Amino acid sequence: MRLLMTTPTLLVLDADPLPRLGALAGRVRVEHTDEAHLAERLPAADVLLVWDFASHAVRGAWPGGGPRPRWVHTASAGVDHLLCPELAASDTVVTNARGIFDRPIAEYVAALVLAFAKDLPRTLELQRERSWRHRESRTVAGTRAVVVGSGPIGRAIAGTLTALGVRTALTGRTPRPGVHGPEELDRLLTRADWVIAAAPLTESTHGMFDARRFGVMQPSAHFVNVGRGGLVVEDALAEALRRCWIAGAALDVFEEEPLSSDSPLWDLPGLVVSPHMSGDTVGWRDELGAQFVQLYELWEAGEPLPNVVDKQRGYVPGH
Repeated sequence: MRLLMTTPTLLVLDADPLPRLGALAGRVRVEHTDEAHLAERLPAADVLLVWDFASHAVRGAWPGGGPRPRWVHTASAGVDHLLCPELAASDTVVTNARGIFDRPIAEYVAALVLAFAKDLPRTLELQRERSWRHRESRTVAGTRAVVVGSGPIGRAIAGTLTALGVRTALTGRTPRPGVHGPEELDRLLTRADWVIAAAPLTESTHGMFDARRFGVMQPSAHFVNVGRGGLVVEDALAEALRRCWIAGAALDVFEEEPLSSDSPLWDLPGLVVSPHMSGDTVGWRDELGAQFVQLYELWEAGEPLPNVVDKQRGYVPGH
């Protein structure tokens, strides 16, 4: 067991509101930085908390001379925004916020599936138009879903959809009981009513939903991305919606965030746009802060950390 003999320095890459770290008072020297000063502050830090999980500043600041933090924690599930070759090759331990967002995102996906099945977007449009137009809607029980990404979030989505009576297939990087391998994805897509992207962003998943993948989906299928924006070739999705290759889509994440006001995605037929909020429920920031405090106490005592990211793969392995 490694016990710290001096007061370590925790550097926080800030975002409002700041994390509540009062439980660590007197045990760690907490310093704060913005993106502009991150590089000059890194050498003096023992631990880096990437509280601004939307920032890409770590990738630019990490290379260079001098010591680097022994541990980096990001208050997010994805780590693609901070991994760079120098960090990946280092001895620094990287952890993420695995476990915080699973249930909220699963609920959000279920809400989208139900909204599409019951044609709620059109109902709201007709209400604004004061137009009484009776339609028939779909039942979700007995429909088929493919969830791409077999981590905790993907598994939570699959479990929630299964509870609604949806026949759900889960796909991941490695086939195993209950999880289909990537070589089966195209076959599953041809039969799916709901395609849910919840995979990490890696070299092998970047742009995986392209024109060919949208082309093999059913015309009645709906696509939902709650993973990372880079999983989707946005121009290909736009074309698929305009040509009615698929019935509709929902994007909660985008290649560039925030989505610019002049982006054509806002006006695409059948597309629901949300501002990267699927996992953000009331109190979520407090949960993230409490999780970091728990991890810090383990690190301080020299105990093994959970949620350790495989820096070559780009996600927490073992699922």
